[in-house]
Amino acid sequence: MADQAQPVVTAAAEPRSGPAQTNEKMRKRFPPKGQPVIHGFNRIGLWSLYMKEVRRFLKVHTQTIWAPAVTTLLFLVIFTVAMGRGNRLVLGVPFATFVAPGLIMMGMMQNAFANSSFSLLAGKIQGTIIDLLMPPLSNAELMIGIVGAAITRAFMVGGALALAMWLWPGVHMQAAHPWAIAWFALMGATFLSLLGLVASLWAEKFDHNAAVTNFVVAPLSLLSGTFYVISNLSPLFQAISRANPFFYIISGFRFGFLGQSDIGNTNHAVIGAALGLGVLNLAFGWGAYRLLKSGWKLKS
Repeated sequence: MADQAQPVVTAAAEPRSGPAQTNEKMRKRFPPKGQPVIHGFNRIGLWSLYMKEVRRFLKVHTQTIWAPAVTTLLFLVIFTVAMGRGNRLVLGVPFATFVAPGLIMMGMMQNAFANSSFSLLAGKIQGTIIDLLMPPLSNAELMIGIVGAAITRAFMVGGALALAMWLWPGVHMQAAHPWAIAWFALMGATFLSLLGLVASLWAEKFDHNAAVTNFVVAPLSLLSGTFYVISNLSPLFQAISRANPFFYIISGFRFGFLGQSDIGNTNHAVIGAALGLGVLNLAFGWGAYRLLKSGWKLKS
């Protein structure tokens, strides 16, 4: 039986693998340098950054959650003792009940600022800012991760304060308008988180950050009607108070608990302030995003 003819493969039948073909394969496999690989929203990267920031302040929760709550609670103790044990009423409720929502909101805002103002500033001072700039995160994702973690810390501090004041004798915490509590708490925490992000871009050392806290955040918080109603002030200082965005945040938050505030005693009167704060946060957020995108004091 004759042997079957075997196919003969010549050298010309096999394509030669040269440097040009190798480079062509690499170009098809990997995108050109500088072309983004992750299209759309990097959800995994954003979640990783958010959890990193949350775990950073939870690792020292005694300092970042409970200590601010205790410090703010001391304001309630001092002012109620200073006012005496008389039945002094403010907006138709005992003074302790009046001041409690303002203290909760003040604690939330100050801690939102403290958290977001630390992230980029610590990286710039310690030389680890590259860990935030090198990962495949857009500027919007970087901003959302930092601001989101600051809002989370603010709500944790607010929850601890609300629980302590609910248990405090003489304070009656009731939710007259839950929508106002949720909205003004979110708007206040967001506004201070964005302010802290801008402050961390501008600051070059911790003293700069402390200056913003001591000369901007603290005075605007304390002089925003936290401990008083602005109707007791002169017309000039009433006008100055109404130009302070902290006033609307604290008064709107108080309206959610008491059903009355310096802004007004109806939903219709407070909705204007609620919408105004939403527009203010959108505008401020856009400005913070543009600063972050420009790399101002961050990439130079």
